[in-house]
Amino acid sequence: MTPSTGPDGPPGSAAGSAAWELLLPAASAPARARGRALQESLRDAVRSGRLTPGTRLPSSRDLAADLKVSRGLVTEAYEQLTAEGYLRSGQGAGTWVGDAVRAARPRPRDLAPRSPADRVDFVPGTPDLSLFPRSAWAAAQRGVLADLPHESLGYPDPRGLPGLRTALAELLARRRGVVADPERIMVVSGVAQATSLLASVLHARGTRTAGVEDPGSPQHHALYAAAGLDAVPLPLDDEGLATGPLYASDVRLVVTTPAHQFPTGIAYSARRRAELLDWARSVDGLVLEDDYDGDFRYDRAPVGALQGLDPERVAYTGSVSKSLAPGLRLGWLLVPDWLADAVVERKRTTDLGHPTLDQAVFARFVERGDYDRRLRVCQRAYRERRDALVAALAEHFPGSRVTGVAAGLHAIATLPERFGPEEGFLARVTEADVAVRPLTAYAHGGAAGGPAGEGPVTAREVRLVLGYAHLTPGRIREGVARMARAV
Repeated sequence: MTPSTGPDGPPGSAAGSAAWELLLPAASAPARARGRALQESLRDAVRSGRLTPGTRLPSSRDLAADLKVSRGLVTEAYEQLTAEGYLRSGQGAGTWVGDAVRAARPRPRDLAPRSPADRVDFVPGTPDLSLFPRSAWAAAQRGVLADLPHESLGYPDPRGLPGLRTALAELLARRRGVVADPERIMVVSGVAQATSLLASVLHARGTRTAGVEDPGSPQHHALYAAAGLDAVPLPLDDEGLATGPLYASDVRLVVTTPAHQFPTGIAYSARRRAELLDWARSVDGLVLEDDYDGDFRYDRAPVGALQGLDPERVAYTGSVSKSLAPGLRLGWLLVPDWLADAVVERKRTTDLGHPTLDQAVFARFVERGDYDRRLRVCQRAYRERRDALVAALAEHFPGSRVTGVAAGLHAIATLPERFGPEEGFLARVTEADVAVRPLTAYAHGGAAGGPAGEGPVTAREVRLVLGYAHLTPGRIREGVARMARAV
């Protein structure tokens, strides 16, 4: 069936032929039931959303010809459904699907996390998305679309575009001290995919457990479980992952955040970093280094990546989720040579490679220096916001302690006993429309204890993980003041 070309509309103004195939069974109904069947088929098409509001129908003459029925039968159907509100028509304007059943159409749900506008949300993990460099990104897109060869739009190297892997190798070596061979870099859709790829390859080689920092990211258990591995919680001390429990655990894979441990905020000591590598060598194991916010240190130069000390015992992963936007789903994974081929093959069978245009745009963004400039902008903004948070806590919660290194997108705040216990505090601030998350929410193996390096805390002290990067200084001060008024 072709779109209407008669007096009821110009060519192309009606829905395509596929939309009318649903009427063919009605047209083949017995003659006495044909009109009723046609009307019911049209009603069902509108109710189900297959014919959406505003769709222009073919002229009665064209539809009758295509269905091989009389024009009068189609005209009668149009008139009946117009009277019922399913269709609308005007003199010389054709017949259209009406708006009467719009509310009955199924609407897709948006499951992305959102916080109400009036809530002050201190839950960590999100950068300031308003800082995304739209103009510079758009300029990179225009340049890529003008210059990208046609053949580059085919299936990509599963590791990623050579140009991006080269740019990433230079960037990571310069900024994070990574030993970065472009042949061992894979472009992935964020740290979650990097973790899943590595875990699934190691599972195929017999690995059944993975050590995770405790407290640590709440996503680890689900990620490893999906690959068939059990997550084994391993405690921290004031220098990093405690080595005694690590050796006793019998794991041979451990995931760490040594530059800025999440969530406690400590940086692994030089001694602990060396001990972690000694463990990996002694058990023929592997450390997965999640460098989720390693570029953001506010009081001194960032600690270099652990991977630079032993590239054959450390797999390194990072992304733009904290530096640009998590919605880009763009990250990288560097693997030891002995794992590279297997991880590349797993990436190939998973998704055939990351989208080419996104890779090319980011490569240009890095090569032109736009990424370094963006990191400097974010560094200044986030340092100001951390300072605002520390000052607001000192003003409204005298005696509170902010622990962890001055880095990243979150801080640990321990409030004095008079504001506890924790359960009551959280209930009151929630009623004040402030979203906060306690340190205990990130514990895998039991109570989280005190922030590393502080020793025990009392039962009434409140320990909060406060994300600040996505909030303006004014919003931070407002949120802390709301919490103080609530308690």
